[in-house]
This record gives sequence, structure tokens and C-alpha cells, in this order.
Amino acid sequence: MLSTKKITLFFLALLVAWCFSFCKKTSATSADFPFRNVRDSVAYVGMATCASCHKDIHETFQHTGMGRSFDHATLQKTTAKFGSHAVVFDSLRNFYYHPFFKDSTMFVLEYRLGENGDTIHRRLEKISYIVGSGQHTNSHILDINGYIYQAPVTWYTQEERWDLAPGFKGNNSHFGRWLTEECITCHNNLPEQVPGSMNRFSKMPTGIQCERCHGPGKLHVEEKLKGILVDTSKQADYSIVNPRRLPRDLQMDLCQRCHLQGVAVLNEGKTFFDFKPGMRLSEVLNVYLPRYTDSHERFIMASQADRLRMSECFKNSPDLSCITCHQPHRSVEITPASQYNNACLKCHASTACTEKPELRHSKSDNCASCHMPKSVSKDIPHVRITDHRIAKHNEAKTVAAPQKKAFLGIQNMTQARPSPLDMARGYLATHDKYIASPVMLDSAAFYLAKSTEKAERLLPVRIHLLFLKEDWKGILASIPNSSIPKFPNSQLPTDGWTPYRIGEAYSNTGDAETALRYFDLALQTYPLHLDFLEKKGAALLALKRIAEAKKVFENVLKLNPDRPIALLNLGYANVLTNNLPQAEKLYNEALALDPDYEQALVNKAALLIFQGKKAEAKRLLERALVVNPESVGAREGLGRL
Repeated sequence: MLSTKKITLFFLALLVAWCFSFCKKTSATSADFPFRNVRDSVAYVGMATCASCHKDIHETFQHTGMGRSFDHATLQKTTAKFGSHAVVFDSLRNFYYHPFFKDSTMFVLEYRLGENGDTIHRRLEKISYIVGSGQHTNSHILDINGYIYQAPVTWYTQEERWDLAPGFKGNNSHFGRWLTEECITCHNNLPEQVPGSMNRFSKMPTGIQCERCHGPGKLHVEEKLKGILVDTSKQADYSIVNPRRLPRDLQMDLCQRCHLQGVAVLNEGKTFFDFKPGMRLSEVLNVYLPRYTDSHERFIMASQADRLRMSECFKNSPDLSCITCHQPHRSVEITPASQYNNACLKCHASTACTEKPELRHSKSDNCASCHMPKSVSKDIPHVRITDHRIAKHNEAKTVAAPQKKAFLGIQNMTQARPSPLDMARGYLATHDKYIASPVMLDSAAFYLAKSTEKAERLLPVRIHLLFLKEDWKGILASIPNSSIPKFPNSQLPTDGWTPYRIGEAYSNTGDAETALRYFDLALQTYPLHLDFLEKKGAALLALKRIAEAKKVFENVLKLNPDRPIALLNLGYANVLTNNLPQAEKLYNEALALDPDYEQALVNKAALLIFQGKKAEAKRLLERALVVNPESVGAREGLGRL
């Protein structure tokens, strides 16, 4: 007979073994799995190589939403309707937009009408790319010498209408909303970003491709060419990731890389290109979602992963994931409803539905039509999407209008127990990208105070917080050895943004010389960041280093001629060198891009006053006051008149 002690040890060993097995499955990292193509040394080969062996899969995938997610702006790509009716009016900014094709090239015309109906502003921009499969929307992208920007108008397929692009209503940035790798790598494959830039790309693929879900393919191709074949009906081929063979948590991480739109915050030293199938998403970035008291009812469009996790089906079915219902190689438009119903019937008998027969008949016995209804999203207008929160009574189908809501905080969707520093960074990013509210800054300060990380890790986050508060003196007091702030201290992080923010602090406290040094440090990381270059040029102007400032602004305009700030400052540099005709020309070019550019209106008016053209100057200053009734420059100019 076994002793009590031996029995206890035996069951303890079983418990430890069970716990290890369970933890390994639910807390997996890329190191836990044998897929060998996730290693950094394995290269990508491109979809054409994949198609040479997987022609049938390639053919059907081309017609999926992912396969059609991004392409050149052609009549074949667009789903929109064009004509004289295709006009969008921004009533807040008083701009009209007319998208059209001419000689197989797409353009968007921005214009403004005067009181008598005459066109008083006209700006024409060529569209290079269309983003979106067309199932819900087509949005439009400009490419200016490799720098990419979103156009202000979108085609909304379901309602067959043109309107302002998401996020432009009330915040119309004309053609200046720059798109970084964060956006592009969800709507596209893996574009080649120009080093030292944020939104400049040297190569732009079309659509999501095979390796985004299967990982780099070079190892797989090499083994097949060597005759190393695997019968995948019997065992896994570990030369390339098959998402179905990943544990559920890593399947979800793969899908929610793009289908969990929220506030994405990269880990230190990571880029959006670093995530590969089989990795935990938290190895590269964290995603945060703002939560409200009505978040169970109202949700953003790309929140399928979050909504699915809310479902009792997901909570109670350990194997349920996105690919339980979805076949990623086949378009949802041609997938029969029976495929989705069959997934439901694996757990729910067909006799389990208690609805009236006539209702079931009207819904063609389609489970999803009742339990995953079509609903509006709170971030994209004019679309209805499938709510992936599977529920017996789904509130999303009954909410007619936004209800009064209260903010509950942000939730880290990629870590169960994020650190205080992670939460501080999440709140700052939420302020930057989503909700510019003092609540976000107060919350960031709260978590930053709780963090016990080393000072060098806290410093960039603290400076970011103080920057958003415009606490310039606070930033300067935070810099190591700030009693001798004559050159950027070697202890400072060289992430680009931290020295830029310090430079702004010095600039706003009147020390242009030290600001210039920090802007130079920022440009060591991002030498092609146009905003950083313009800040450097402004510092040089403040120091009366006119020739150097001109070169900086001329370089900016060579990289991208559609930069109102660079045109304005180059115009001012010409004023300082008494080249008034050139200055006026540059001011006019800035106003042609943005007729409401307050500082350009004021600067041009000052030039006209100097030339004795007081009536014309007065009209410009009055326009500046319409743009900004508190404009100090406009009031001072009118006072001089």
C-alpha cells in the first residue's frame, strides 16, 4: 500500500504536469511552436511564388476582402459611381469635393464657391491608390513623391453615396492626413518604407498576400524544391505556418493584428513589420480600447476579435476562433450561409432554436441573422457590419441612437496584466490618436507615478506627457543634467520623437539655438520626416540663419511641393532678404493649398500693407478673423490699418 506522503506527491506531480500543459497552451509565445519560418533569417518570397504551386487557392483568395484590400486607382478597382452628382460638401469648412476619372486617371477636385457662385478656390489632386475591397467602402490615397496621404472623400458602397472620409467630418485636413506603416500594413501586404521617414514608401504592393497569414515562405519553397514533401493530411509541415495548427490564442493574435482596431502602441525597438504568424501580438505591440458604459452596444468597425471574445460561445468553447466559421481563402460574398450555420450546429442542435417558425422561415433558418445581426459602427458612417458578439439577445440590433455614456477607462486587449508604464503609454497614445481629453493625460500621469521602471525608460513617456500638456518648463526640468542644456545629453533616448519634443520645449521658451540641436538629433532618426525638417527650418529662421533656413525649406518642397508650412516660411525668408515678389508668390502658393491658412493670410496682408495695398490687406485680415476670431496677428494688422 502506498503511503499518504507518496500519494500526495503523486497527485502533486500530476497537478504540476497538467498546469504546465495548460499554461503552455494558453500562454504561448513564438518560441513554443515548431514552425521554423518565423525565424528572422527566413525571407519573404511574394505571392507569385506561392501561386506557382497553390494556383487554386490563389485564384479564390484574389476575390476575398483581403485580396482586394488595396490596389491602384483604376476604373477596374473602384466600385464607386461617378458623374455630376458625385459631389461632397463639407459644410463646416465650406469646401466641395468632386471625384472623377479622366483618361483612366482618378482625381479629386477641392473647390469653394463665393457668394455669387464663382469658384474662389480650386485644388486638384491625383489619386494613386484605392483602399478597401468595396464591400463596405473605397477610400483614396495620394502618392506625392512616395509620401502617402488620405484624400478627404470616401465611397460608401452599401448606401451608394460619396461622403467625407471617416474622421474628416469636423477635422478636415484637406489632403494632408499622412498614413504611416500602422495603417498601411493592415490594408496592404508589406510595403517597403523609405528609411528615415514615417509615411514615405518606395514600393507599394497591392492587397494582402499569402505570407501575412502564413509567414515568410523562403524556407518552405527551398524544402519543396529539394523534394522534402509532407503529407499535411497526416502531419504538420513545419516549414511554414498553418494558422489552423496554432493554439487558439495565437490564431486570435494573428487575426486581431488587423481585426482589433484600437490604439496600437509598439513595444520599444519594434515596428509594425515585426509581427509574424505564430507570435504573440504582445511581443510586438499592445492594443488598447477605450471602454464606455455602452461599449457592449456600440463598437468600432474593425473590432471583430473583441466582439467575438465577449460571446458566451467563445468563453464556453475552447476551440472556437475566427477560422471556425471563416475560410480565409474564400470570399464571404460567395460563402453559403450553411457554412456558418453548420459551425453553430456543432454545439447547438437544430431543435434548440425557440423562435417562432414563421420568423425562422423569414430568416431562412440563418442563425447569424438573429444572433449576429448587421449593425452600424461608431467610427465609420454609412456602413452596416456583422456584429461578431454572438448573443441570444444582441443589443446591437435594437440600439436606435447613441445613449448617454460614461468613460470607464482603456483596456489592454493583448495583455492580462499590463504594467503601469504600459498603461501610461496607452493613455498617451489614446490622447494622440483617438480622444484628446485631459482625462487621458491625468490617467497617464497616474500610471506613470505608479511605475517602478528605470529612469531611462520613464523619461520618454514623461516628456511625451508634458509635451501634450504644453508644459515646456516641465520638459526642460526633466532632462538629465539640464543645468547645462547646451547639447543633447547622451543619456537621452534617440527615438526621434523624444528629442523633437524637447526641441519644441526649447523653441517655445525662446531658446532657438538649443531647439535646433534637438531637432537635429530627431532628424538623425528621421531625416526624411517633413515636420521635423520644417521645425529645424523655423529654428534657423529664428536665429537669422536665413540661407541655411532656405535650403531646409527648399529641400522639404523638393520632397513634397504640397507643404503650406514650408511655403509660408520660405516666403518669410524671402521677406527677410528683401525679395518681396518671391515672398508674395510663395504666400499665394500656400494659400492655394489651404485658403484658410491663418498665418499665410496674416503674412501676406503684412506684405501688402508694406506695399501700400491696404484694401486688399484688409480683406485678407478679415478672412483670417473668420478662420480664427481670436487671431492676434489679424487684429494687430487691422489695428495698423
